[in-house]
Amino acid sequence: MSYAELGLCIAGIYACFLTWQLTQERVTTRPYSGGRFRYFVFLNMIQSLCASLVGTLYLKIRSKPLSLPSRQTARSYLLLSVLSTIAPHFGYLSLKHIDYPTMILGKSCKLVPVMFMNFLIYRRTFPPHKYLVVGLITAGVSAFMLTHRQEGDGGHGSKKGAETNSIYGLVLLAVNLLLDGATNSVQDDMFKKHKVSGSNMMVYMNLFSSLLMGGWMLFNPFTSELSKAIAFCTAHPQVLYDILLFGVCGALGQCFIFHTLERFGAVVLVTVTVTRKMFSILLSILLFNHDLTLGQWGAVGLVFFGIGLEAYEKRRQDMMKAAGAKGKGAVANGTAETSPVDKKSR
Repeated sequence: MSYAELGLCIAGIYACFLTWQLTQERVTTRPYSGGRFRYFVFLNMIQSLCASLVGTLYLKIRSKPLSLPSRQTARSYLLLSVLSTIAPHFGYLSLKHIDYPTMILGKSCKLVPVMFMNFLIYRRTFPPHKYLVVGLITAGVSAFMLTHRQEGDGGHGSKKGAETNSIYGLVLLAVNLLLDGATNSVQDDMFKKHKVSGSNMMVYMNLFSSLLMGGWMLFNPFTSELSKAIAFCTAHPQVLYDILLFGVCGALGQCFIFHTLERFGAVVLVTVTVTRKMFSILLSILLFNHDLTLGQWGAVGLVFFGIGLEAYEKRRQDMMKAAGAKGKGAVANGTAETSPVDKKSR
């Protein structure tokens, strides 16, 4: 293992996705000369186009071919594209009713929908410690929401209205997480059955997603989002920098993630992404002045304790497997070495 290479991957994931998430919050919440950018399908299409282009360049730099998918694999890519295209829309809608730290904390709970959708779609079961992790995460998110005061009401707004908005935002976020869980389940199945590479999946998923979103904006008779988004960017050119930064950082971050997964394994990647999400919440609170109570800080800690427990358990199991394999190898070598002695003694 090259620690310099691993350090570069960690720095790349942190830099790209911390910038990506902060830019996402800035694009979706800040006013641009009095106007707010609300064209999320357009924003996601730019993100997908950037990721597809960067993924193709990444393959060329590494001198790896972009293999054409089979008909069955293409159908799976299309399904993944539909799921990944629909899911972010619910996440953006939830931001109208919950604040950004709540959404990021919920996003840290992907283990719950991934396990649920794996069981629902493929009937897969899990070891006992995973259910403990799910319980810790669920308890942390529940405590965070129960102790959360809706931002902006200043304590004088309608309590019933704030609770309704929070619950509605949580429902939208739950739909987003379930769709993300289905996406991860299909990806796992593709890696096992079709042996596709992560880079090829990145290119085709994002390419199909951008085509779907572009077609939706062009041919949907009930919206004119494409023309409105272009008009907004023309009237407020400063938003173009944030949109391009959002797309490029997300695309580069995906490259670092796939490279880390390929070179260092899932346990290292989980550790990096968990700490990255924690810093995302802390940076969002610091830069955008979100208020958290002591109870909410405890809830955040409970969620990350559960995710950290999952990463620790994976590492422990991998070490046990490695030790077992080493022990078997030693026994085999010992048998091979003592056999000639045994023969001589005879």
